Amino acid sequence: MSTTLTAPPTTNTHVTGWVDEMARMCKPDRIYWCDGSETERERLLAEAIDAGVLMKLDERKRPNSYYSRSNPNDVARTEELTFVCTPTREEAGPTNNWMEPGEMYAKLRGLFDGSMRGRTMYVVPYIMGVPNSPFSKVGIELTDSVYVAVNIRIMARMGNIALQRLGMADAFNRGLHSVADCDPSRRFIVHFPQDNTIWSVGSGYGGNALLNKKCLALRMASYYARREGWLAEHMLLLEATSPQGEVRYIAAGFPSACGKTNLAMLVPPPAFDGWRIRTLGDDIAWMRVGTDGRLYAANPENGFFGVAPGTSMATNLTAMKMLTRDAIFTNVALTPDGDVWWEGMDGPAPDRLTDWQGEPWTRDSKTPAAHPNSRFTVPLANNPMVSPNVNDPRGVPISALIFGGRRSNTVPLALESFNWTHGVYLAGTMGSETTAAKTGAVGVLRRDPMANIPFIGYDAGEYLAHWLEMGARIPRPPKIFLVNWFRKGEDGRFLWPGFGENMRVLEWILERCDGHAAARETPVGLVPRATDLELRELPAKPAAVDAALRVDLDEWHDELTLQDQWLDFLGPTVPRALRLQHDLMQEALETARKARV
Repeated sequence: MSTTLTAPPTTNTHVTGWVDEMARMCKPDRIYWCDGSETERERLLAEAIDAGVLMKLDERKRPNSYYSRSNPNDVARTEELTFVCTPTREEAGPTNNWMEPGEMYAKLRGLFDGSMRGRTMYVVPYIMGVPNSPFSKVGIELTDSVYVAVNIRIMARMGNIALQRLGMADAFNRGLHSVADCDPSRRFIVHFPQDNTIWSVGSGYGGNALLNKKCLALRMASYYARREGWLAEHMLLLEATSPQGEVRYIAAGFPSACGKTNLAMLVPPPAFDGWRIRTLGDDIAWMRVGTDGRLYAANPENGFFGVAPGTSMATNLTAMKMLTRDAIFTNVALTPDGDVWWEGMDGPAPDRLTDWQGEPWTRDSKTPAAHPNSRFTVPLANNPMVSPNVNDPRGVPISALIFGGRRSNTVPLALESFNWTHGVYLAGTMGSETTAAKTGAVGVLRRDPMANIPFIGYDAGEYLAHWLEMGARIPRPPKIFLVNWFRKGEDGRFLWPGFGENMRVLEWILERCDGHAAARETPVGLVPRATDLELRELPAKPAAVDAALRVDLDEWHDELTLQDQWLDFLGPTVPRALRLQHDLMQEALETARKARV
C-alpha cells in the first residue's frame, strides 16, 4: 500500500482519481506531490545525492550545479521504440511507429504493473508556456525518477502554479513514466493523442523521460495544433536588433545537435558591431496568427536542455556564461577537482578525467571522455542575453522562418523560397545527416521535414497540408529560407566558418524580408551572391564562400529524385500543390542543365 508523503494540493477529482488509479497499477511505496517551492528543491536535490542519482560539483567552481550519469544503454532518444497510437494507423502515418491503442495499453500495463515498488512516485504538475497566456498547456507527470522531477523543475513552470491554472478542469496531459529496470527490450515511449496521454517506460534519458518536452510540447502539441489552427514546431526563437534599433524576430528549425542552441545565442562578429542577438528559446516554438495578420511565436519552455560537446567560449559564449551556475550536467566527464569537461571545451583536455561511464580517462584514451550526446539542463533566466519579451503571453511577431540541416553537399549556404508553397516544399523535403542525438548510425542522410520528423504526432502528409493551410490563414506571412552551415569542400573541410559568422547570413535574410538585399534566381530558389553578403573580416577564403553558395545543377538533379521518392513514401496525403512544386523545380532545373551544354 502506497503512502502519501504530502497531501494532494488540489480537490480536482480528475487529477486525484487518475493519480490513485496509476498508483494502484505501479504500486509505489510512497507518493509525493511536488509544489515547486525552493524548500522542496533543496529537499529533492539532497534526496537525489543520497540516492547516488546526482553528485554535487565543486561549489566554488560551479555553484549550485550537479552531475548525473545515466545507464550506458540509455543515452539518447530511441525513435524505434517511440509510438503514436492513434485510433487508426492512417492517422499516425508512415513516419510514426503505430500499434492499436487497446493493444498497446495492455502491453504497457504489464510493464508498469509493480514497476515502482520500493520507490517514490513523484506527482509533477507543470505548465508549458507562460502562466497567464491563453495558449499554455498544463501537464502532470507521474515518475519514479527524482532526476526527472528536478529537471522538469528547471525546464517548465512546475508545481502548484500548474494546479492553480488547471483549477477543476479535466484539460491536462496525463504523463506516466517509470525507469523500471531500464531494459531496452522493455522500453517504450508511447503517445495516445486522442486521450491526451503519454506513457514512457524503461528509460531515464531526458528526451524519453521528460514528458513535458518532446513528447507533449511537440508530438502531442502538433496533433492539437492541427485541430486548433496553430503550429507546434522544433524551432529556436531569436531577437535581432540592428544598429539602428530595429527589432525583429526569427524562428529557425534544425535537427537536434545541428546548431540550434548556437544560433539562438549567437554573438555577432566584430564586423557587426552594433548588432545584438537575444534569445527567446533554443528548441520549441508554438506559433499562432495574431490579430494584426502576422505569425506570432512563443517558447513554451522555461529552460535549456542542450548538447554539451562542442560548446565553448568560441562557439557559444552565451551558453558558457549561463552554465557557470545552477546547472545539471548529464554524461559529461568529471575533472579531479569537481568540475565538468567535454570534447570541444576551451583549451586542451586535462591530463586525467573520469569519463561518462565512471572510468579513468587520460589523453591517450581511445574513447571520448564525454558522451557525444551528453547534456546540460539550465534555467532560461541564466541566459545573460535572454530577450525581455520572452514571457510576453502573445508571443513575438516572426519576420523569417529558417530551416537548415546538416548537408555536406548540394544545399547552398542560404536559399530563399519563391513563395509560401515553395517554402513548404523546400522545408518539407529537407534532408539532414543524422547525429548522436538519437540512437543508430551517425552521418546517414534522412529526410526531416521542418526539422521535425521525430516529433510529428500524426500523418506527415497531413502535417505538410496543415502548413499550406496555415499559409492561407496568415495575411502577412514571414518569408521562408533554407540555410546550410555544414557544406564541405573537396578536402572534406567545412566551407563556411559558422557560429558567430552566421550573423552575415541572418543580416541578408532580414534585409531580404525588408526588400533591401539582392539575390540571384536559380531553379531551386533565390541565392545570395558573395557580393550580397557582408564579408568584411570573414575568416574564410573567397573561393570557399563561392563554393558554399554554389547551386550545382547535377547535385540538385539527384536531390530532386530523392525528394520525389520521399513524397512517394509519404503517400496519398501529400498535397497536390507540393507535387506540382516538385515538377516545376524539375522542369526549371532540366532547362538550366540543357542551357549549360
